Amino acid sequence: MRLFKKGELVFIHHEEMVYQMKIAWDELVNRTGLFLYLKSILPTLPIVTDFNPFEPCDPPIGTQELWAAGVTYLRSKIAREAESAEQGGATFYDKVYKAERPELFFKSLPHRIAGHRSAVHIRRDSTWDVPEPELTLFISSLGTIEGFTIGNDMSSRSIEGENPLYLAQAKVYDRSSSLGPCLAVFPDSIPADTKIMLTITRNDDVVFSGQTDITQIIRPFEELASYLFRETSFEQGVMMMTGTGVIPGDEFTLKVRDEVSITIDHIGTLVNSVKHKS
Repeated sequence: MRLFKKGELVFIHHEEMVYQMKIAWDELVNRTGLFLYLKSILPTLPIVTDFNPFEPCDPPIGTQELWAAGVTYLRSKIAREAESAEQGGATFYDKVYKAERPELFFKSLPHRIAGHRSAVHIRRDSTWDVPEPELTLFISSLGTIEGFTIGNDMSSRSIEGENPLYLAQAKVYDRSSSLGPCLAVFPDSIPADTKIMLTITRNDDVVFSGQTDITQIIRPFEELASYLFRETSFEQGVMMMTGTGVIPGDEFTLKVRDEVSITIDHIGTLVNSVKHKS
């Protein structure tokens, strides 16, 4: 089941049918047993026949904060060690990868997040920028994982590489993330064989492609959620990116007008263009 957000309307795609409802996003999704609830209300909703899931849509988020987990894949650990080696920060990432406590950090408020078919930004004061494709969780206010979406955690590797303490500047700025195109809700969890694919095109040519699968994440999703909720409450739930296992090589950097496409099995494809902040 997939939920698409467009203004005050939510479109629910389930078993080849699309249903429509007008409801506040938080009121709809922030509950335990979301899949069963949605399935129970579908017979009461009008069916629409002209919905196009490939058109631009709002990011599937209401008033929630967006958080992220770092260094949850071996590929991410290696990349972070490489970018910070000259400044002596490489060992920090190895320690995080092996530590009991995960790296969790704040990423964005909703108004800074781009949706499907809109633009993400690269910083003007950065020389090395990459997208990071990430399976993203929706966690209810009670700490239960209720849905999944696609996230793009845009990163300024040149800034983070100068010093790990510059993480916030490398990660948090206007349109430094995107979510979409929908929130996928399953009876249990997303299938274990789920693949994540990243494609970057420039002037209609593919300049990078790569893929991984979620079996490469070293930490269970429930563990990440548990650490996030240890001393922090989220009244309407929270979104959390789970880390990246696909990162372009050190010679690659994004350029304005590139197009980033992230596909995750069972969810869809999130597409964003790249630009500078106006």
